[in-house]
Amino acid sequence: MLILTRKLGESVIIGDNIKLTVVEIGKNQIKFGVEAPKNVIIHREEVFKKIKDENEYSSSSNLIDLS
Repeated sequence: MLILTRKLGESVIIGDNIKLTVVEIGKNQIKFGVEAPKNVIIHREEVFKKIKDENEYSSSSNLIDLS
């Protein structure tokens, strides 16, 4: 894991076209903005995990052969 220190208003560039900018710093959290192409899918980690779990469940469920 890469750990970086950024101040309010500073950014990190990922690849050629994704930019993360620190927009607010609170006591227990930071807020950052994400600039990325529209074709890049961005999810919070907990949402991503739920989607992944649901996809795995769907692909492992028993299918009924209708032929």
